[in-house]
Amino acid sequence: MKRGRAGKFDSVVALFRQRSIQILIAVSLLYLLFFTPFLFSIAQEKHFPTHQLLRRPNDVVSGLILNDTAFDSNLYKSACRVGKAIWAELKSGKLRGLFPKPDNRSGLCPRSVSLSGPEFLGRGSVMFIPCGLTLGSHVTVVAKPLRTQRKTCQFVLELQGLKTVEGEEPPRVLHFNPRLQGDWSGKPVIELNTCYRMHWGTALRCDGWKSRAGEDTVDGLVKCEKWIGGHDDDRKAVETKAQWWLKRLIGRTKRVTVDWPFPFSQNKLFVLTLSAGLEGYHINVDGRHVTSFPYRTFTLEDATGLSLSGDIDVYSVLAGSLPSVHPNISPEQHLEFSTRWCAPNLPLSGVELFVGILSAGNHFAERMAVRKSWMQHSFIKSSNVVARFFVALHPRIEVNVELKKEAEYFGDIVIVPYMDNYDLVVLKTVAICEYGVRTVSAQYIMKGDDDTFVKVDAIINRARHVPHSTSFYIGNINYRHKPLRRGKWAVTYEEWPEEDYPPYANGPGYILSSDIARYIVSKFEMHKLRLFKMEDVSVGMWVQQFNRTKLVDYYHSLKFCQFGCVEGYYTAHYQSPRQMMCLWDKLQMQTMPQCCSMR
Repeated sequence: MKRGRAGKFDSVVALFRQRSIQILIAVSLLYLLFFTPFLFSIAQEKHFPTHQLLRRPNDVVSGLILNDTAFDSNLYKSACRVGKAIWAELKSGKLRGLFPKPDNRSGLCPRSVSLSGPEFLGRGSVMFIPCGLTLGSHVTVVAKPLRTQRKTCQFVLELQGLKTVEGEEPPRVLHFNPRLQGDWSGKPVIELNTCYRMHWGTALRCDGWKSRAGEDTVDGLVKCEKWIGGHDDDRKAVETKAQWWLKRLIGRTKRVTVDWPFPFSQNKLFVLTLSAGLEGYHINVDGRHVTSFPYRTFTLEDATGLSLSGDIDVYSVLAGSLPSVHPNISPEQHLEFSTRWCAPNLPLSGVELFVGILSAGNHFAERMAVRKSWMQHSFIKSSNVVARFFVALHPRIEVNVELKKEAEYFGDIVIVPYMDNYDLVVLKTVAICEYGVRTVSAQYIMKGDDDTFVKVDAIINRARHVPHSTSFYIGNINYRHKPLRRGKWAVTYEEWPEEDYPPYANGPGYILSSDIARYIVSKFEMHKLRLFKMEDVSVGMWVQQFNRTKLVDYYHSLKFCQFGCVEGYYTAHYQSPRQMMCLWDKLQMQTMPQCCSMR
């Protein structure tokens, strides 16, 4: 009996132990199921700080903390407060539908605009052309160059675009500058040019000699016609020299008829007609063709203003054969809402290169050109390289509404929620660093502009040549540059008391190692980062501070072009949307990067 009871007891104990083991296993499984992810996340936080965790890919707002009480600058505080308020309204959706698109009423687009001399002068010597020009449009100016006591006599006729960016002058769609008494050449000359983003293109100079045979024409007309100085002595000298050359070359006398003087004279009335052809502008004076200038950066619709300045007395101005329908000035004119141009999803792990692109709210055309050109590189499409536009809020609410729509559709815009201002561009640069080290955990971080063409593979190869674990700063580096104390870009001693700037790379394109970018963000969040209105100088200053604790290797290269483009470029600056597409097309056809000359 005792043995039977003992057996039963042993069976119960064995069963209890078995159930205990089962319960223990079940509890262990539940523990692993519910608590392991938490422990794993803690382990991750120990290995990777919280700021390196990936945020949601569809987040269009910068993670940079803009605290308006962090800095003493009233401009900074005001820009941040206004920006936060505007962004809150945008997120609420209350602003949608408040801004109707411009309609096509013909009343907005008169077929002609005319002003008398006094009316033109009363409007600041500028005539507004509401809808720009179109093919066949013409502008006629009746005026007289004034006799001056100075050694020079010149005037400037310009087709201008609307002023679009704070801190920038209106773009020059066409700059026509006759110099009656010459310049450094000492002879009368006419200079033509364009100015895009305050950067002048290559000038066309007509100095009295006809364009060379075989040179490109504009709608079949030469770019420069031949003329003589206008004085009898000059005319005889030109004819005698020409006759002398003919006698020597062909051995006989042949009279050369040159009786057309320089088209402008002091105190002499002229009638100038500027017409828009298929390939460019044509300028006639008193019924004779003088010069033709091919279209560059701008379209005919961009020419919304005509200005005249200098030594000139204007009698009347007329613009005729203007477009009868208002051009579509909404962003849809430039944006192509196709999934083909949307940014790929962010990778789950870090990337090799992050490119942050500074842009303005209303630069729809520039961003679209970047999307359709170098952002189509295979490295970007495969997410080994990530590129994002960094845009602050615009003073015009309707621009912000369209910007938010654009950001949500394409997925490549990071909005830094402050009111855009030239002196605060540096905040976008800090936001680029923050996104590069925290959202995409990039090895290298590059800053560029939306008019900078980037040769992506060349940039990566250049960064890869730097030894591993080296802190570096690559770009077109300026050494011992001094601040300007006068003029438009003047810097006061209160803003910059030193006599020299630190070594800094030009803003259109430079690369930082990730440890320097992380240092910049850390100092910003501790409110110990000095903010200077020139963002490229600011970066040079921050790199110099980092260099005090860890050695930084500086790498200088002229292939990071500051002005325009050079053959074999890494980056090309001041590239218009047309040039962006041209550069990209050339890269598809050729191995060596080549520039596109048109502006």
